[in-house]
Amino acid sequence: MAATVLGEACHPVRAILFDKTAATNWGLSWHQDRTIAVVERVEVAGFGPWTVKSGLAHVAPPFDLLAGMVTLRVHLDPVPETNAPLLIAPGSHRLGLIPEREVKAIVERCGTAVCLAEAGDIWLYATPILHSSEVARDPAHRRVLQVDFAVGDLPGGLTWLGV
Repeated sequence: MAATVLGEACHPVRAILFDKTAATNWGLSWHQDRTIAVVERVEVAGFGPWTVKSGLAHVAPPFDLLAGMVTLRVHLDPVPETNAPLLIAPGSHRLGLIPEREVKAIVERCGTAVCLAEAGDIWLYATPILHSSEVARDPAHRRVLQVDFAVGDLPGGLTWLGV
């Protein structure tokens, strides 16, 4: 599916398994994914700031790199409206890097789409799209395997973490 958008040269660069349950029921405010996972920290112009998430090095790349990526979400459980579906602001990925102070206005302008899913459904979207997730009103397992895809190598000795 990612290759239909990025071409045959695309490859997975990060995978995350989310599992919302009644005991782990969190919400995420509106945001753009702004970092990539790399093997190790290497200082390269245009890349930064750096963070460590779950023991892995992450860096904010130039926006053009993010704009050339897609995110694939494989739903392992049903995601009805009551179980915290992904919310997206359609078209927001075309607006570049959105300053935090403008996020609310951009979401209002773009509107909100609710990404409901059945087990086995796959959603594919532009990695920098504005998205969020509320706390589930009727929490049940909501396992989602999220895989980011990109094309090509990173510059200056940086290496994708891969999957």
